[in-house]
Amino acid sequence: MKLKELTQFLEEYAPLNYQESYDNSGLIVGNNDDEINKALICLDCTEAVVDEAIKENCDVIIAHHPIVFKGLKKLNGKNYVERVIIKAIKNSIALYAVHTNLDNVFNGVNGKICDKLDLINRSILSPKKENLKKLAIYVPIQHADSVKEAIFKAGAGKIGNYANCSFNTIGNGTFKANKNATPFVGEQDKLHHEEELKVEVIFDVVHQTKILNALVQSHPYEEVAFDIYPLDNLNLQIGSGMIGELANELEPEEFLLSLKKKMNISVIRHTNFLNTKIKKVAVCGGSGSFLLNNAILAGADVFITADFKYHEFFDADGKILIADIGHFESEQFTQDLLLEIITENFPNFAIRLTEHNTNPIKYLS
Repeated sequence: MKLKELTQFLEEYAPLNYQESYDNSGLIVGNNDDEINKALICLDCTEAVVDEAIKENCDVIIAHHPIVFKGLKKLNGKNYVERVIIKAIKNSIALYAVHTNLDNVFNGVNGKICDKLDLINRSILSPKKENLKKLAIYVPIQHADSVKEAIFKAGAGKIGNYANCSFNTIGNGTFKANKNATPFVGEQDKLHHEEELKVEVIFDVVHQTKILNALVQSHPYEEVAFDIYPLDNLNLQIGSGMIGELANELEPEEFLLSLKKKMNISVIRHTNFLNTKIKKVAVCGGSGSFLLNNAILAGADVFITADFKYHEFFDADGKILIADIGHFESEQFTQDLLLEIITENFPNFAIRLTEHNTNPIKYLS
């Protein structure tokens, strides 16, 4: 299949608009029109991973972390980033990264951690703002259902676990077509009154172009009247970290021992145990110390993440148990998530997980 079939699917699952400003998710090396036959999935695209892709005849590598974060000024192989890029290009291997955009979707990196920990009643820990808008359209009543169906199919009207959400009010629209118009109803140079339905729907900005195209194509009028309003509402399906609950509360030490087993880790850096059992659990794959206050305000008993600095552990302040399990360790099952969603969507496409553990941090026990 074409590479663009795979990248379009990934970008529908985790839109590039959801990535953080510092990130570099998307197609880093390659041409979307190239044919691909086999993919290799990894957390980090290292030289060893590229060598594995060459050996296994993979023509695309899908990584969680982008190999290029900052602009490259030279490509002469003086560091591992340049060597990876050069080797990938020489061997016609496409490099694709799905990073913070996958962190920020409900069924992404943090959702996978929640799966591993068997958390229930999940929600986004820090929902995003400024990615919701409201569309108001005006359509003849007899055509309203078909127009609504078209914009719903394009992505409008989704609120949490509900689809096809809209608010509808009946009103009287007026217009006068000039001599150059071809009105669907009414006559030229005569004021026309039409009973119309005003339909209001909320949509995610990533779907705006698709929704407006569907609106114009399905609407009977020659000139389509609509309004778009930016919203300050939180998008509860998109954002950083997640929080959920255990089915049964556990003592802190019992919980951490369970955490080690479920996340397949050998070391946990943590703050002092508190005199409370663990029921509510906040998680953030990768570097999540910036979400500590969110976890506290949400009433979490423990916050599982990585890359806490020494002084940041003091910020727990007796209010929460911090469990730093390591960056790679917290995100390791992202590879499984990518394998699952791609295999489900492309069951006949060859795909495999890397055999390399790309964690640059080693532990001596």
